[in-house]
Amino acid sequence: MISIRRYLARALMWVLAIATLLAVTAAYLITDHELEEILDTQLSLHTRVVAGQIEADMPREAYARLAHRLDTPDHQARWYEDGEVQLDESGETPAPLYHEEERKLTLGFWNADGSPRLLGAEWNDSGPFPAPREEGFRWEIYDSQEWRVFSLYDVASRTWISMGLRHEFQSEIVERIALNNLIPLLIMLPLLLWLMGRIIRRGLAPISLLSDQVQGRGAQDLRRIETAVPREIEGLRDSLNDFIERLGETLERERRFTADAAHELRTPLAALRIHLDNARAGEGISLDKAYLGVERLQRVVEQLLILARLDRPRAARDRAGPVDIYPIVAELLADFWPLAHARGQQLEVHGPTRLEVHADAVEMSILLRNLLDNALRYTPDGGQVSIELSQNEGRRQLIIRDTGPGIPEPLIDKVTERFRRATDQRTTGSGLGLAIVLELAQRQHATLSLSNRQPHGLEARLVWENPLSR
Repeated sequence: MISIRRYLARALMWVLAIATLLAVTAAYLITDHELEEILDTQLSLHTRVVAGQIEADMPREAYARLAHRLDTPDHQARWYEDGEVQLDESGETPAPLYHEEERKLTLGFWNADGSPRLLGAEWNDSGPFPAPREEGFRWEIYDSQEWRVFSLYDVASRTWISMGLRHEFQSEIVERIALNNLIPLLIMLPLLLWLMGRIIRRGLAPISLLSDQVQGRGAQDLRRIETAVPREIEGLRDSLNDFIERLGETLERERRFTADAAHELRTPLAALRIHLDNARAGEGISLDKAYLGVERLQRVVEQLLILARLDRPRAARDRAGPVDIYPIVAELLADFWPLAHARGQQLEVHGPTRLEVHADAVEMSILLRNLLDNALRYTPDGGQVSIELSQNEGRRQLIIRDTGPGIPEPLIDKVTERFRRATDQRTTGSGLGLAIVLELAQRQHATLSLSNRQPHGLEARLVWENPLSR
């Protein structure tokens, strides 16, 4: 993908070139229009002045002198009398040109019937210039040249008077003005391009600095980026900082999980090896102990896999919706009943047969399974585990009570930490069950609370506030 600097440089260069072209074109068109109005005004004014000098009985000598004054070094004016051309025989030299541009302005007189009376230089090269047909301005093509002509009719002298200006004169003036506007822009263009490059480079410098800071960091450097940046890229810097923070949390969870898993697996594996060595030595009871060790190891691995899935970026939120808890509870009770029956434990469920909350059905099943498994494992033989469902004023509750030993009060707020177990527990476990329950409860927008019962036992309570308005 093209760099921002190169893109801005090219885009601004094209914008500058197009803006220059449009400015020069606009200046050309505006100048051409305004100059045409000015020159039309001059033609009209001069023609009226000349008309004011013509008399009804103007003698031949006056026209002859006027024709002589309209001569130029290369072209002569023509005075027509009775349709025949009368040459100038005065012997005088033509009037000198005071300015080269005089060749592009001339004057003519016609009789009332349209026959020429006197035509200035430039209007005789290819025959007489066309006679006017009406008063006012017109464009006329003569001898491959375009002329702007103003005509009026003098009633007193019965004479048509026309004054013409070659369009080339106007075009040259407009082109000079446009060129005079373009040349300074062309001279300034390299400087403008250099300044534009400097401005772009300076404007993009914070992005380069931010990129260098990120690129120059090591894999373990997860410090926040504190570089001052313009407001336009503050969002980018903050997003990078948020990403670094989330990445740090993820890496910390991975490190903690790896360390805890290695520590937790080391003990059952070592015990399993000892029991197997004893069994090989002939101690029969060691096989039973090894079997229990394999069960504990299997449970630890299963719960570690569950935790690993929970630590991944969650897409289950898209699958969340209204879930009826009661069918999940009934299915779990059917699964656990053979184990409870084998130990003489009683399983009970109380409350309504329908209780909907906004949750993910799979995660909800894992959550309740871990709670029930904990309750049954820590409840002694012949004990009781009950499940109560209730709803009141928008609050949905699920309470699991058991008749086990409970949790020592100093540890009741810490048992939901990973691999945290009460030190006096005799039942094997990994210390991950309640950690999984807490994680899943938070993902289901539920509140988990644990409390000891009297005289003994534990109560686990899940509460959903406004459970269906997520």
